[in-house]
Amino acid sequence: MSSNIPYSQIAPPGAKRYSLHDRPVSYPETEDNRQSELEPIYERSHENDPPFSPGLLPPGAGAPAPVSRFYGLSAEEGGPNPSFTHSDPSFRTPSYHPIDDDRDVTQEVNFDQPRHSDYRRSVLANEGTTPTFGYQDTPFIPPQSYHDEPYNNSEMNASAVPIPLQDVGGGNGNGYREFAEKNRFYESPRKQSTRKAWLCTTIAVVILIVAAAVAVPVYFFVIKPHSNSASSDGSSGSSGSSSSSGGSPSSGSGSGGKGSAAAITGTDGSIVTTDNGTTFTYNNTFGGYWYWDPKDPFNNGARAQSYVPALNETWDWNNNHIFGVNLGGWLNTEPFISPALYEPFYPNAVDEYTLSQLLANSSSGLQGALEEHYATFITEEDFAQIAAAGLNWVRIPLPYWAIETWDGEPFLEGVAWKYFLKAIQWARKYGIRINLDFHAAPGSQNGWNHSGKLGQPNFCKFLRVHPYAAATALIFVNPAVYGPMGLANADRSLDYLRILVQFISQPQYKDVVPMLGLLNEALTPNIGTQPMYSFYVQAHGVLREITGTGTGNGPILSLHDGFVGVDPWAGLFPGSDRLALDIHPYFSFAEQSNAPIAAQGLRACQTWGSGTNSSMGAFGITAAGEFSNAINDCGTYVNGVGIGTRYEGNFPGWTEPALGSCSTWLDYKNYDQPTKDGMKQFAMASMDSLTNWFFWTWKIGANPATGEIEAPFWSYQLGLQEGWMPTDPRTAYGVCASLGVPATSAPPVPATATGGAGAGTISAAFAASYTPWPVTSLASIASANVLPTYTATGTLKTMPGPTFTTPGSTATFDAGSGWFNSADTVGAHVPVAGCTYFDQYVLDLASQPPLPTAACVGSAAKKAKRNPAPAPTPAPKL
Repeated sequence: MSSNIPYSQIAPPGAKRYSLHDRPVSYPETEDNRQSELEPIYERSHENDPPFSPGLLPPGAGAPAPVSRFYGLSAEEGGPNPSFTHSDPSFRTPSYHPIDDDRDVTQEVNFDQPRHSDYRRSVLANEGTTPTFGYQDTPFIPPQSYHDEPYNNSEMNASAVPIPLQDVGGGNGNGYREFAEKNRFYESPRKQSTRKAWLCTTIAVVILIVAAAVAVPVYFFVIKPHSNSASSDGSSGSSGSSSSSGGSPSSGSGSGGKGSAAAITGTDGSIVTTDNGTTFTYNNTFGGYWYWDPKDPFNNGARAQSYVPALNETWDWNNNHIFGVNLGGWLNTEPFISPALYEPFYPNAVDEYTLSQLLANSSSGLQGALEEHYATFITEEDFAQIAAAGLNWVRIPLPYWAIETWDGEPFLEGVAWKYFLKAIQWARKYGIRINLDFHAAPGSQNGWNHSGKLGQPNFCKFLRVHPYAAATALIFVNPAVYGPMGLANADRSLDYLRILVQFISQPQYKDVVPMLGLLNEALTPNIGTQPMYSFYVQAHGVLREITGTGTGNGPILSLHDGFVGVDPWAGLFPGSDRLALDIHPYFSFAEQSNAPIAAQGLRACQTWGSGTNSSMGAFGITAAGEFSNAINDCGTYVNGVGIGTRYEGNFPGWTEPALGSCSTWLDYKNYDQPTKDGMKQFAMASMDSLTNWFFWTWKIGANPATGEIEAPFWSYQLGLQEGWMPTDPRTAYGVCASLGVPATSAPPVPATATGGAGAGTISAAFAASYTPWPVTSLASIASANVLPTYTATGTLKTMPGPTFTTPGSTATFDAGSGWFNSADTVGAHVPVAGCTYFDQYVLDLASQPPLPTAACVGSAAKKAKRNPAPAPTPAPKL
């Protein structure tokens, strides 16, 4: 059983801590009544509740738990520009409510109480008074009414049959069932027979009523709204599409269970049948429910938890908070996350580029090895577990080779896309939203292994001086290494962003993938803000021309802060439509600390204070796309293959003394309870300070050499299993205030951030302050015009959707053409005939070719137009 942070560290002075299993009971503890973690119980205020919207709850699903407008401490990249402080005064001191030990909780539930949806939680300050507590408000008993029909209409509720979640009364003899049971025991056989007949009749009637109550709301609140929405969007999304699969049905069609009798929805405790026929139990104590109907595969009625909107409902950026995880190391591999792939080739496989070269010559082959990894590292059950952990978003890193590769590039082309489609299907089924992150660009945007190739970046720049250039013995030894393909690689990246936006803006996918990260961790201080921001201005214009502007028209576009912090972003890109800021606050890659683990939470609160809160108002939606539990850089391959650690003092160029041995931190099986408590407090303080966040990462694979997970700081899943991650992320609210960090309130996000008034085209004056695209001026070169560029005369690739076959038929559902806006007819960037091009990646200085002295015009033909009705690539079989 996992343990919370010591209560004394987070509770206000004199406060008492209670939970359902704290109180004395007169019956033995069992697995059914034991909670896995002590949870605080909050008083809830419904004074400002919004009107209830029936939503899309299946029978038995709980009404949404309260949602608070609470912005905790903010985050910024650790390193040279740390800043930040914190949250909302009204959440400064949580109040914990005692429970009457003599009462049975189930006897106090008012099943006829009107339910509320999306109401706010108020965690009141403890004023020394004894608070009251209503059992219907406990997070351990599903909230409010539990009628079959998900309505809040009092007349309808009054006529409905209340269905409690368990027998009223307990096994201790105090329940009202006791006397009726005794009477039945002593009745005559004739009377018993009569009662049995009446009982059977009553049961049959109740079953019919329940069946009707199940079918009617599911149709009217899940299926029918989706059908109407699909019709208004111009998407068929329904069975009977005229297209034919031309083969066996895709496995996606069986995801909800095989056969017509398979369940299509379920809540906590339901059995899920996966697309390969295996089953597992869906455990979700947060009121979430899954939904998968093979006859309606694009239905977005699922809900991850009761306190967040279903996929076909609007996310409120001022009230709903991202509790997310990354699926790192899955479709874009990294040595420390997926060591099973890299360890057999140690020390030669240092990134996916070298791994691909080595796998191509191995017995398993490149596709065999990577497909095995894709199919097993993340599965459908992971998505169910993510929802069960109280998480509502995933961030999925995707490399450019998921779309295509060019000659000479060793990566596996296109296969990762097949599994990204599976991710969409699974996220849809469990009500989870996706932030799709373009993680690896041609040429590398930062020179780190997760960009595809370790070395020098060759993106949107000419000369690069790496921050470690003067200090390391790595390949960053000569700051004169240049990247002449930077502009060409940037144009190619714009093509891939167009392809992704065209796909995810289609009505079949836009609600499941409502955010796109334009470029992960571009090294802006070295690339330069002028060319980088020019690229963003160009990307915004190109992509919004595809999607249109305003709420719901294509994804939110997320920009990484470029390691400059949040403050310089205030007011940038005025007039833009739905831009978000992505920050990656880490302690692990900068100054190391040997402070006690119990002090790390306060460190997070003090370092990542008010920055995010202020950025929410000054720029717009601001979220930590990555953060972790790493308080140092210990972990096998965390810094890279064959590279030491700062903590142990053997990182190349690190001049600070060693602070200890990493073996202590890697041996998580021997963590004592204070260590786990301190780690949990650090995690919760980070969550509270960041408000909207994606933990990096959900899973770390075991190292095949030892059979152990050797980077435990970085695994959310392992933290849940071992007890140093909170089982309910909402319990992080107020942690920083409880540690004494002054709270600050976050202003509402600007209307332009959500597609409201003023959103549209970036201010002409602002755009004019940056070099028009393609840039003509780069650092250390007189004219960027002489650098190699491509011409937009090629044919862009169109990404396929999945194949879903209508049950009992060969007809398939409309999965979209892959091209949302047929008016986008600009061609793909391709080499100019007759011109010379260099390797897309930067090589060592000795291998660099001579710089061009004049622009190459070659023999390029007149600019081609794209076919306005592209034929999609054949759909992969899921």
